[in-house]
Amino acid sequence: MKEDEIIQKWKAGLSKHKLAEIYRREFNRQIRIIRSSIRHRHDGKFITQYESLAHIENVLYKYLREKSEKISKKC
Repeated sequence: MKEDEIIQKWKAGLSKHKLAEIYRREFNRQIRIIRSSIRHRHDGKFITQYESLAHIENVLYKYLREKSEKISKKC
C-alpha cells in the first residue's frame, strides 16, 4: 500500500490501527508470494502488527507535519 492510499483511507475514516492491520496483511501476502518459489524461499521477513503500526504512524505524522508547514507559511 502506497503512502497516498494510506492517507486517503485515513481521511475516509479508518483508524490507524485498522490501517496497520490492512497494511500488515498486504505486506505479508506479498512476502508469501515471493517465498513461494524455491529459489527465494528464505527472502523477505514478515512484519508484526507493531511494525506495521509504526510505518502507518510515520506516514500520517509526515503528512500532518507537511500540512501544518503549508498552513504556517501562508500566515
